[in-house]
Amino acid sequence: MIWKLLWLFLIYSFAGWVLETVLASLKQKKFANRGIINGPFCLIYGFGGFFITAFTRELTGIWLFIGSAIVASLVEWIAGHLIEMWYHERWWDYRKMKWNLDGYISVPTSCIWGLLGVFVVKIGNGLCISVYKLLPGLASRIVILTLLGFLAVDAIATLIILFGHSKNPEKWIETEHNIDSVTWKLGAKIDDFVNRRITKAYPQKQHMEKEEAHPEIFAYGCSFYKIILLFFIGAFLGDITETIFCRITAGYWMSRSSVVWGDFSIVWGLAIAAVTALLYRYRNRSEQFLFWMGTFLGGAYEYICSVFTEIVFGTVFWDYSDIPFNLGGRINLLYCFFWGFAAVAWFKIFYPVVSRLIEKLPVKPGKVITWLLLIFMLADGIVSSAALARYNARSNGIEASNSFESWVDEHFDDGRMAKIYPKAKKVD
Repeated sequence: MIWKLLWLFLIYSFAGWVLETVLASLKQKKFANRGIINGPFCLIYGFGGFFITAFTRELTGIWLFIGSAIVASLVEWIAGHLIEMWYHERWWDYRKMKWNLDGYISVPTSCIWGLLGVFVVKIGNGLCISVYKLLPGLASRIVILTLLGFLAVDAIATLIILFGHSKNPEKWIETEHNIDSVTWKLGAKIDDFVNRRITKAYPQKQHMEKEEAHPEIFAYGCSFYKIILLFFIGAFLGDITETIFCRITAGYWMSRSSVVWGDFSIVWGLAIAAVTALLYRYRNRSEQFLFWMGTFLGGAYEYICSVFTEIVFGTVFWDYSDIPFNLGGRINLLYCFFWGFAAVAWFKIFYPVVSRLIEKLPVKPGKVITWLLLIFMLADGIVSSAALARYNARSNGIEASNSFESWVDEHFDDGRMAKIYPKAKKVD
């Protein structure tokens, strides 16, 4: 399954590049190499096709159109914010269209994405997979890995150039005085080429003001360190909240942790981190705006998490089939509203307090603590994934094949896993 998804990612990245290049060239009356990287790939289309295929596989009819529009719009909205966050530039702007959200997405373009998504699922995927099946198994994987390697090198090189040029232009000036002039001139030419290509491909590109830096304050603003710490705070508080909620509604205590070590709900942690990063610029907007954004994003996020965990772990961690107005048992309208209320409460009540407390940490100890927590969670996630994989494998009668799997079976047997994930259901 994963190889087919990677193949579709590459095909749609290339197809998107062709489509965008043709449209831009016709509009500008000259060739315009679209996409963030130099190669013939437009990653937004690749990720869009990848996620639409992965997360709308159960949808049909109007729900397929709506789901495709939502997934593709989320990809476009997140990509726009990341570009602005990293490079302080805006590469497209829909503010002249009706019903747009800060110029990054709009209802008309979302409808186009929805139609393209239906085409992808109903026709495009079948054609692409037919081509994939023509290649021998080993050859197809070599082609995919080669193209992914090329794309990765191209993307990393381009992003480093753009990132360095946009955020720290003084480094390029300093380099002229510190290293050989020939090397600097070559680097400057590459930098100039990439930036001129982006400017030609996106003539509407706008420079955005960077948030003022305060290096003397730990995790100031919406920084990397603050987002990581908010993830841990959200994961812990989310686990406690769900545990209490289950005690009140079900009448008994139930583990709601996502990992085998510690009381952390990854879904809640990622939700707090993502909503802060994506809606930080809107934190002073009205309660109504935050409520509907939280409802929409929360519902989409919970649906994606449900599909992702089922694909990766073969396990369903929650099922809302018994609750009215549900979609495939993965989300329901009532809980989507809970996400909306949570977004309002977070930005209007809790975030300002939590943010100030985080910023009171000393700079160096704060960074050390953050990285230690990050390393711990990485190890916790790896062991938890392995434990879930073995939990499913044991249910299918598959014995441990190496010493690590044997260690996992010994320390995380079925009894312990049933206590950690009491509502998890295996999927055949």
